[in-house]
Amino acid sequence: MKKHYVLDTNVLLHDPQAILKFSDNHVILPLTVIEEIDRFKKDQSETGRNARHISRMIDEFRLQAKLVEGVPLENGGVLRVAIYKEELMQKLPPELRVDRGDNRIIAVAKDLQENSPNGPVIFVTKDINLRIKADTIGLRTEDYQNDKIPVEDLYTGTTEQLVPAEQVDLFYEQGALAVTGEFYSNQGITLVDETNPSHTAIGRYDSVGKKIVPLLKIPKEGIWGIHARNREQQFAFDLLLNDDVQLVSLVGKAGTGKTLLAIAAGLLKTADEGAYNRLLVSRPVFPMGRDLGFLPGDIEEKLSPWMQPIFDNVELLLSSYDEAGKRKRGYRELIDLGLMEIEPLTYIRGRSIPKQYMIVDEAQNLTPHEIKTIITRAGEGTKIILTGDPFQIDNPYVDSASNGLTYAVERLKGHDIAGHTTLSKGERSALAELAANLL
Repeated sequence: MKKHYVLDTNVLLHDPQAILKFSDNHVILPLTVIEEIDRFKKDQSETGRNARHISRMIDEFRLQAKLVEGVPLENGGVLRVAIYKEELMQKLPPELRVDRGDNRIIAVAKDLQENSPNGPVIFVTKDINLRIKADTIGLRTEDYQNDKIPVEDLYTGTTEQLVPAEQVDLFYEQGALAVTGEFYSNQGITLVDETNPSHTAIGRYDSVGKKIVPLLKIPKEGIWGIHARNREQQFAFDLLLNDDVQLVSLVGKAGTGKTLLAIAAGLLKTADEGAYNRLLVSRPVFPMGRDLGFLPGDIEEKLSPWMQPIFDNVELLLSSYDEAGKRKRGYRELIDLGLMEIEPLTYIRGRSIPKQYMIVDEAQNLTPHEIKTIITRAGEGTKIILTGDPFQIDNPYVDSASNGLTYAVERLKGHDIAGHTTLSKGERSALAELAANLL
């Protein structure tokens, strides 16, 4: 029996392709949803772009058949627009009879539920309060789950493998170890002696040769003075310095070293080795707490408060990388020399970014569609690093399970040119680690 999914406006604004993701079931849009989408079409934000995209899609469906009667979809489903009538409001409790868009939408869903004998009606919305109201009046309601990746199920990028002692020794002797287990490409693997857990070796899975290979060697002086302090950071450095891995994602709580490791590796690859033309660092602009409003000055002055965490990390690297007892050049000189560029993600659409080492910090504040937009900007020879903490999200339209960072990690795992590491051990300070774990 076909299901009837009634979609709220926020579902389409979050994912303009949502209409096509309900298999061969019926998708119903209350006319109020079309009206609300129209209010966003002039916005220059991602929401506005999604509104224009979904409007074009519905207009194309309109040319195929009448929307109120139903338009067949390629996946076997049917798209239909349902019209709100004033008498439908009487089906709602008195508290919900105020003429608001949300109430009109659930009134349509309630009417469909009472007059649709050929299948269950499910109301889909990302609005928590609206789900509560819909459930209260007896509607079956769900969140939009298509892009949700529960954090507890998120791919970590690392694993342990119990092996006989001789295989650990063989790995050290030959510099590789053929394996037959199920592993993901570029997954960090710890070989553990099954008789002596302290006898271990670490490597990365090479899916082409179906073997475990050693991690890239880190110089004794570290990467711009930074040394890996734990096993996870060793796996992260290996991915960050490997030019064959074109997309790296680093997920972890505050203080695990995500941004610092990425910038250190980026400076090595650009300023020292010249493997990339420029280190490009960007992050979405979302305030924590109350916004201070518009900031004065030109674009560089406006960006300065948002990019200060990046500057802090660069200054730390420059002060620690000191060979002759003199302070290395500051981040301002790196920018003036064209070795480093800081810019907001606002202006990335339409660009092509070739041969650059691009770091996208705080990527957990991006939607899956925004992440796709960023990654598709990569030109020939460009490497992209996504860093973030799914538990520190400032964007009100995504959560720990639906943000673009976790979405990218799960969708790209196993591909030869992508790699991921989850960092769990805090290394910033004892206080930062305590706060991250207990507060």
